[in-house]
Amino acid sequence: MLGIPLNDQDAPIEQSYIQNLQNLGFTVTDYSKWLNGAAVNATPAQKILLQAQSYVLSVESFARNNSPVLKTAPGKWKDDASINKTLTNFNYGSGAAQIDQVNIRPLHLAGYTGTGISIAVIDAGFPTVNTGTAFSRLWTGNHIKAAYDFVTKTGDIYNTTLSTHGTVVLGTIGGYLQDTFVGAAPDADFYLYRSENATVEIPEEELYWIEAAEEADRKGVEIITSSLGYNVFDDSRYNYTYANMNGNTSFIARGAGIAAEKGIFVLAAAGNSGQQPWHYLLTPSDNAKVFSIGSVDAAGNASGFSSFGPNALGVVKPDGSTQGTGTTTVYDNATLTVNGTSIATPIAAGGVACLIQAFPTMDREQMRTKLRQTASLYPSHSDQTGYGILNFGSLYNLVLNTSEMVKKEKLSIFPNPVKSILNIASEQEILSLEIYDNLGRLIRTSNRQKSIKVEDFAKGTYYLKIQVKDKVFYEKFLKE
Repeated sequence: MLGIPLNDQDAPIEQSYIQNLQNLGFTVTDYSKWLNGAAVNATPAQKILLQAQSYVLSVESFARNNSPVLKTAPGKWKDDASINKTLTNFNYGSGAAQIDQVNIRPLHLAGYTGTGISIAVIDAGFPTVNTGTAFSRLWTGNHIKAAYDFVTKTGDIYNTTLSTHGTVVLGTIGGYLQDTFVGAAPDADFYLYRSENATVEIPEEELYWIEAAEEADRKGVEIITSSLGYNVFDDSRYNYTYANMNGNTSFIARGAGIAAEKGIFVLAAAGNSGQQPWHYLLTPSDNAKVFSIGSVDAAGNASGFSSFGPNALGVVKPDGSTQGTGTTTVYDNATLTVNGTSIATPIAAGGVACLIQAFPTMDREQMRTKLRQTASLYPSHSDQTGYGILNFGSLYNLVLNTSEMVKKEKLSIFPNPVKSILNIASEQEILSLEIYDNLGRLIRTSNRQKSIKVEDFAKGTYYLKIQVKDKVFYEKFLKE
């Protein structure tokens, strides 16, 4: 991927080592080629036995302390969601505000809707994805490429007894209901992986996640989006402290960092702990190479529940934010309103898919940097929203306008806002233009015009697609 060479992490685990562990009486529950290790259950005495083996470099325990306190770990995502069953009040439209807040629409209008870009969604379950109307377009377009449950080691991720969390995350990116909802990257390809058992909170889930990420890498996936995060477990011996949120301590953070080093754009939810005693971000969003997403409301204010950065080493986290309060997604055949950084993250993932389609050779670290630099607060930042609200259209235009392939011609529109006639000032001849409304519908076309009558337009936001000889411009205007 992107010319990144193979290394020792890509070599499979030496099977003789696995066999030796089994010969010693251990059951190998999971293993990772990236971490070059295997997971077993072991007593303190057995740990000494393991360390004595010539092929064992080190023995690490999930346990952070020796005093277990069994309890139910708090939920990692916001549960408050409401289904709109009438569907009559929504269109492209029900998700328009969250798309426009991060300026994804210019990429859609330019034809960048995620086509040919593969996204691995690593989550807790995907019921109704195989039957729901909201996902039928993904199936008819052959956009669901693979599915696997790394918890049960089966392909049954659509079971209705599983958490619906992954379904609504997928819906935010790839869901589609005619005249009702369009996801952030509706034409992307998807690999659906379950690593999370929502009924318990156990450290083994970190290894399931790494296995899923390794499989995504094997499939050549460009993006991993994961709305999962960890800090406490049902058994408190495994709990993390804030000092552990350094991007290098947890197994999952290490695995996510390796995925990013291999050219995968990894996004992770910052967490929903902002109003809890533990108000910090969760792992793996603490890794510096993982693009961590916080939540804002429709007005751009930080969501109270959104977890705080920075990570324990002082790295700015989250990296940026999208709408996670009152966010629209789809489930089965209806729209759904959900709160949480879990639902903010897939909006960003969809935007990244559109960017990668537009600029497939752009280095992923460069893309992460430019996303931070075009966010609303940069060069400042806040501990709850990072560098601010992401702006995918701004990055898109920035790259276009700095490319050596792009001429130095300029274009502007005025007045803006406009009441009656919109004028276009261009150094080149305008070959054609198209006007789209806020729902993405084409409402007018014309050729070679530099003024447009808009007095009969309804009040609201509109988008211009203007073709000149060597370039296409995208402009937004407000009709008063």
